[in-house]
This record gives sequence, C-alpha cells and structure tokens, in this order.
Amino acid sequence: MNDTLLLQPETTAASTSKTVTALDEHIVEVLSDSGEGAQRCGQSLGAISARMGNGVWTVEIIPAEIQPPARSVEGASGNRVRIGACGITNGGDESDLAIAFNEQVLLGRLRAGEFKPGATILLESMWRGHSDPKIAASYLQTHQELVKAGYRVYEIPMERECLKLVQDARKGKNMFALGMLCSIYSRDMALAREQIALTFGKKNRSVIEANVKLLDAGFRWAEANLDFKYRIPAARPSVPQIVVNGNTAIALGVLASGMEVCAMYPITPATSASHYLSEVFEKVGGVVHQAEDEIAACAFAIGASYAGRCALTITSGPGFSLKQEGIGLAVMGEIPLVVVNVQRGGPSTGQPTKAEQGDLLSAMFGSHGDAPKVVMAPCSIEDCFYSIITARKIAETFNMVVVVLSDAALATSQQPFPRPQFSETWIAPPPDQGEIPPGARPYDWDEVTGLARRFVPGQPHGMHTLTGLAHDRSSHVAYDPQINQEAIRARSLKLAALAKTLKAPPLYGDPEGDLLVIGWGSTKGAIEEAVGALREQGHKVASMHLRFLQPLPPGIKEAMRRFRQVMTVEGNWCDDPADEIIDENNRRYSALAMLLRARYLVDVDCWSEVKGQPIKPGAIRRALIEKLKASRDPKDAMP
Repeated sequence: MNDTLLLQPETTAASTSKTVTALDEHIVEVLSDSGEGAQRCGQSLGAISARMGNGVWTVEIIPAEIQPPARSVEGASGNRVRIGACGITNGGDESDLAIAFNEQVLLGRLRAGEFKPGATILLESMWRGHSDPKIAASYLQTHQELVKAGYRVYEIPMERECLKLVQDARKGKNMFALGMLCSIYSRDMALAREQIALTFGKKNRSVIEANVKLLDAGFRWAEANLDFKYRIPAARPSVPQIVVNGNTAIALGVLASGMEVCAMYPITPATSASHYLSEVFEKVGGVVHQAEDEIAACAFAIGASYAGRCALTITSGPGFSLKQEGIGLAVMGEIPLVVVNVQRGGPSTGQPTKAEQGDLLSAMFGSHGDAPKVVMAPCSIEDCFYSIITARKIAETFNMVVVVLSDAALATSQQPFPRPQFSETWIAPPPDQGEIPPGARPYDWDEVTGLARRFVPGQPHGMHTLTGLAHDRSSHVAYDPQINQEAIRARSLKLAALAKTLKAPPLYGDPEGDLLVIGWGSTKGAIEEAVGALREQGHKVASMHLRFLQPLPPGIKEAMRRFRQVMTVEGNWCDDPADEIIDENNRRYSALAMLLRARYLVDVDCWSEVKGQPIKPGAIRRALIEKLKASRDPKDAMP
C-alpha cells in the first residue's frame, strides 16, 4: 500500500469493524530523540506481552553520545521488541512496524535495512506544519520517500492528542504510543495499567495517574482511527516468570550467590548492574563500592576477597584492560575473584553503546606472564543469572579468577524466563576462621590438582606475607628456578582439574552431517534459529554453543569429526576470504576459530559481523547457505 494515511481524531471507524489478523510473531520499533521515553515504551510493551504469556526479546537502540542533538540520525533512541506466540531467543530480523516521534530518527534505521519491505510506519505528524521551513521540508521529503519506497505510512497527531492531557507532550508521547501499541497488538489493558504503576512506582501518585490517562488515550485513539489490528496468541506460563535484562540478571545472580562486595567504576554498558545492586544489596548485607577508577575497583575487590569476603568487580572493555595488572595479582596470590566484562565495541573507547564480542582473547591472555583464568560466557538473559552463581563457586573452590564475558546485546535486552527457585547450595559459605593445622602452608599445592587451602587473615597460625612476587609454598619471595616452575605448574593444573568436571556441550540439530556451527555468548539464539531454518529445508547441520571458553569442555573434537565442515559464528572480526588481498597465508580468523584451530588442528572456518548490533538469524542463515554451497565441491571437504 503506497498511499499515506493522514489520520485525524475525528475519524470514527469503529474497532468492532476491524479484521483482527492472527500472527505468529511481529517485530516493532519505537524511536524518538534521546530523553523522550521510547526505550521505556518498548520495555513496557515487552513486559506486558511477557506477562500475557508471549515470547519476548527486546533490543535497546542507544545513541553513542550522552546528549545527542535533537532530530538527528545519530540521536535515535528507542527499543526493538520481538513478540511471538512461542519462546523468543533473539531480536530477529527486519522490523514489521515502527512508531517514530520524528522522521530523522527513522533515517538511520532505514539506511541500515532494519525494516521489512512494506513495513508499517506510524509517524508523528506535528512536523508537517512546523514553523521552521527547513524542518517542515525535511519531514515532507522523508515522508514522500517512505511512501515511494512502498512503506505503509500513517501520520499520527501524537503531540496534539497528548497536549489535551498534559502540558509537556514530550513527557507523554511514550505512554500514548504504548496505548496505541496495546490496541494494535490486542494487549491486556489491565496488565498495561499495572505495568505503568510498576514503572512509575517511585513517583508521585499523580504521575502514575497522568501516564495511565495517556495510555488510555492512545489506546482509544488507535481503536477509533487505525484500520488494522493484530493478535499474537499467547499461552500463560505454567510457572512464574520474571522479565529482566542481562545486567539485572547478573545483579540478581550476585545476590543469589551470596556475594558480599561489588566494586566497580561506572562504565557503559555495565553500569546498570551496579545501579540495581545499589538499590537492594544493602538489604542483604552487601556493599557496592564505587571506586575512583577501574584499577582501584579491581584492587578493592581483591582486598575484600583476600580478607575472606566474596567479591566481584564489574566493568566493560576499557575498564577490563585497566584491571589486567590487578587480575594478574589475584592469579599470582591465588585469590578468588569474579570479574564481569560486559563487552562493547572497541578498541579504545570504540562504540560504548554497541554490541561486540571482541574481548575473548584478552580475557584469556591479557595479563603478562602465564596467568591462567577461567573464562565463561552466558548465552541468554537467564544464563546471566546462573553463570554468576557458577562463577562464584568456581572462584572460591579453585582459588582462581573467573571472568564472565557478557556483552551489550545481553546487557540491555529483556527476556522472560522462569523465576529462579532459591537453593541454599548457591550461597557462599562463611570464611573458615578455624585454627590452621600445624605445618600447613598457604600454598601447599596438591600434586595432582594444584589446589591449596585458602588462608584467611585472622586465622590462628595462618599469618603470612602476600605479594605479587614469585613465591614458594610458604609464601616467601623466591626466585629459585625450580620453585617458579612448581608454582606455575600448580596454577595451570587447576584449569585441567576444572576441565575434568565439565560436561560435553550438547548439539542442537543433527548428530552428524555437512556443517557444524560453533558459537559462544549472546549469539546462541540467532545461531539456533538459523540452524533450525536450514534443517527444515533438509540440510544436515547442527550447532554447538560453548559456555566455558577456558578451560574448553570435553567432546568438541569428537563432535567436529562427525561433520564435513566446521565454522564459528562470532561478533568479532575475521577477514573475508573474498577480499582481493586475503589468502590462506594472511587471513585473520575470529577469536574462537583461532582457538579451536590451534587446539584441535581442525580446519575451522569462521564468519563474523561487527556492525555494533546483535547478529540477526537471517544474516547467519545466509552465511551458512553460502558455506554449504561451497562445501559441495569435494575439494572443500574436511580431511
């Protein structure tokens, strides 16, 4: 439909005359200038839909600048909500519908190909008659281009409708837009009003009432004026669900694990984890320490852990780089420590608000010298919660540093999952303050596992000096060649001992066949959706997702041998072999592919994308199809 629909409130099409179209899923975007509340609108729609029983995955659209200029392509802020009749594991492909508070915030998304052909666009109409002729001309030009391109454009007088209820429409459009979306997608308005009460629960009652009025106004307007309506079937969950983003799930994992200290310095996109903890941690005896910088935050957490507390530090890429010397100290001193790195685009300050998986190798090898660390990567919002509990247990059992690699794609995305049922086994036990047995030494490394008892300051007969220098079993500084060899061996053996406890990662798809796709972290849902689509077409493909990157779990090589081709899909860089200058001698491989090739001596190929956004299942599907086409040549088959 190429006709524009300029809808006025006087239009009186009755909602009962509409045909309600049933859908399996839909993707909607809410876009505005920064500060106009589009992100909150999208989050609320996701929460309402999840409470109704729909599968949901939200993706925040965040400008790179803190205060970008209004009405700018770069300043687009908002939320992308994928709603399905079944479980949703990723943000999906192109969007079906968008609500935009001005035409400029649409342009960047359009240029990036984020909308399906013929998608529905609801566009704030106030700019058509703006007093600034340049703004009016820009609006008219964009509007004409949208119509010409085949988008179904509806002009919506949001500003005018909101001013009937509030003095500042900029603070009300997001709830008016939410009301329209509740009408369009047949959302439960009772749940919508409850969600507003939860969202604005800390505000004055009048704020809640004003936002409910705006919600109801948007719903009524859409019912009376829009000529389409959808219904996405939902099944109420059989168990209670929660809807949180990855950072909140990490913070909840900190609470559930019994950790007592979180030290961090604010950094995007990790900061919201500390925001949540700062509100609730004190109620359960925890402390959030905001240090003067990233180095101090790491040192504070190490000191707290050395003193017997259970501590972690949360950061993102630049902060993780600054913490490396402190992390090396914790490795040398064998002090348990959990480090959460919510990855973002890099290097340097890079893209603070954009998603990337570029820190795997620095997590494993960033410290100077041989500094073995456990490296984990949660693969879903739910996994963000449970990974922290597991990381704490490993850190204190093995007296090691455990790095948890989340990323911006998980940090700000929301997904419903079953409410965790608390288990006392999650909680960290109190530090052992008992008397140290005669003759025991702080680094009595076990000959098989490398493990040693954790000494806590204050234990009778446990006094010793701790430094970052090489040391013997009594913690005395020692440069003897044999002692240094023994200490490095013990610290390395702990990784091998942990590896003995891990299970082989399961395969999703065929047990053997033409192509095995291996991923890690936030790409799991998109990879499995792409693999599932190819299997429906008759291809013999499967995927394997790794939650432990160091040590690697067993069974990987055996699985790879059952497929003709193996490739990784990652959100970090690899060279494209189609580039003229790239050949097999100079090609750079993505991080996991490099590790697997070196470890298992298998010709692992790779495909990656570093566009600063979650990788879409459609992009992965196309890459896998190209790989399958290439592998039909017998010369490309694995030996």
